[in-house]
Amino acid sequence: MTDKSDDLQIRLAIPSDVHEIMDLALMGCEEAGITNPNPEKLLQDIWPAVNLDRGLVGVIGVPGKMIEGAVLLRIGAKWYSDDLTIEEKAIFIHPDYRNAKGGRARRLCEFSQKTADDLGLPLLIGVLSDIRTEAKIRMYERQFGKQTGAYWVYTPKPKEALGNEVLDERQ
Repeated sequence: MTDKSDDLQIRLAIPSDVHEIMDLALMGCEEAGITNPNPEKLLQDIWPAVNLDRGLVGVIGVPGKMIEGAVLLRIGAKWYSDDLTIEEKAIFIHPDYRNAKGGRARRLCEFSQKTADDLGLPLLIGVLSDIRTEAKIRMYERQFGKQTGAYWVYTPKPKEALGNEVLDERQ
C-alpha cells in the first residue's frame, strides 16, 4: 500500500521504523497531550501496528532516515460492539516538515481513508487537543466532511483546593 503522487510517498511502516515513530509519538504527546505520555503504553499500540497486527502505521520517509510524518491506525471493536472499526490514534507531522510542499497531513488522511475503503471498515477520528484545534478540525472537515460528535475534558481542581469539608466527608 504505497501512495506516490507529487513525489511524496506514504508507505507502511516496518519494525525497523519503530524508534523514529516513537520519537514522533513522544513529540506529538508533548505538543498536544492532555496527560503525560508513557512510552511503554505508546509502544503497546505502535509495535503491533508496525507488525500489521490489528493495525498499521502509514509513514512519510525513507526506511532508515527521519520520518517526516505518520498516522497510527488501530483496528478493534468499540466497547459496546463486536463490529470492527479503524481508529486513528494519532496523526503527526514533524515540525520541520509542516510548511513543506506536499500537504503531508492531508496525504496521511487520504491514506487513512483509502485504508478504510480497502478494508471496508469505518474510520474513527478524534481531535483531543487544545493546540491548533480549529485548524485540525478544518483539515478533517475538508477531508471527511462535517464532524460527528465532540470531546470535552473536565480537569478537576487539586485536592488542596477542595476545602476541608470535602476531605472530611471521605474519612
